[in-house]
Amino acid sequence: MTILLSVSPLGAQEVEWSVDASVLLNNREGGDNFTPDQTMMFTRLAPELGISMLDGEHQLKGGVVWYQPMIDDLSGYKVLPTLYYRYNRADGWHVTAGLMPRSLMVERMPRYLWSDSLNYCQPNLRGIMAQLIKPAGYTELAVDWRQMQTERQREAFTVIFNNDWRVAGPLRAVGRVQYNHLAKSSLDIEDEHVNDDLMINPMLAIDLSHRTAFDSLRFDAGAIIAMERDRSEKRWRNRAGFTATATARWRWIELDETLFLGKDLMPLYPKFGSQLNLGDPYYRNRAYSRTDAIFHIVSNRFVDLTGSLIFHASSGRSGFWQQVTCRFYIDNRVWKRRHDRDWLKSGRLAPLY
Repeated sequence: MTILLSVSPLGAQEVEWSVDASVLLNNREGGDNFTPDQTMMFTRLAPELGISMLDGEHQLKGGVVWYQPMIDDLSGYKVLPTLYYRYNRADGWHVTAGLMPRSLMVERMPRYLWSDSLNYCQPNLRGIMAQLIKPAGYTELAVDWRQMQTERQREAFTVIFNNDWRVAGPLRAVGRVQYNHLAKSSLDIEDEHVNDDLMINPMLAIDLSHRTAFDSLRFDAGAIIAMERDRSEKRWRNRAGFTATATARWRWIELDETLFLGKDLMPLYPKFGSQLNLGDPYYRNRAYSRTDAIFHIVSNRFVDLTGSLIFHASSGRSGFWQQVTCRFYIDNRVWKRRHDRDWLKSGRLAPLY
């Protein structure tokens, strides 16, 4: 990096750095076989260091993600590498390649596509992502190479497409597609077969943020079409359902509601688990409701400390989670404005979980 910064033909260079730290405590009660009762508490530290050239058009960054359960020793920890190149254009195009933080995606994926547990433990995308981000919305396409084929490990990758654009006024068109592929290990074990999982989710949304007394207010509704296949059976298992979400925030209080009605979206989950199906197992029920009451205790541009009460209801079962999360994020840009108290208090940091 020192050599690169000393070469004048590269134009304007800048050292970039960031530190992303988070803590999560989640006490889960009232689950079933797929979401068992348990208490999780861990910290995650993700420092990055890199360089940018031509006013940030080209960025090269590297770092680690240290995931550590809160116990008396270091057992159970994971240290994952982060190393990626990002190309940023003034017209809104961004291309990223390498081992990149999932937080580079515009928004968190819905839980029927990416569960809470995977969000905790798999913080990086491994592949390439292209994004078009405009004031009116965004489109992004990513390939996440989740597992490399070895003698004991099966090949697995995911293709992700997200789309959210303003149509007129508060009306927005939203679409999500996710394809999961689980292939064989190199030993070609007799009982192993190639498996496919495809979910398509077209939706319409009404975004009334800043149009009412609420800081944010949004409603989404649409269909979910799920198609799964174990190629040894030579048939597709097709499912469909309806989903709707409502999100409202007023100052430090936020309420999120998710409703799903339909057939089991993951019929192959009992056989392959999260190797194939990356969504929350609660969506295996014909009817499911999740209500999050979130209290933002501290909220500004560099920290988001929240307490949440999460209620699950599905097919005669109920679950109750109590969750405390804290995310602290600072980078070279925030550091430069660290004395501007009004600016620091005027924004919000996106929660990581």
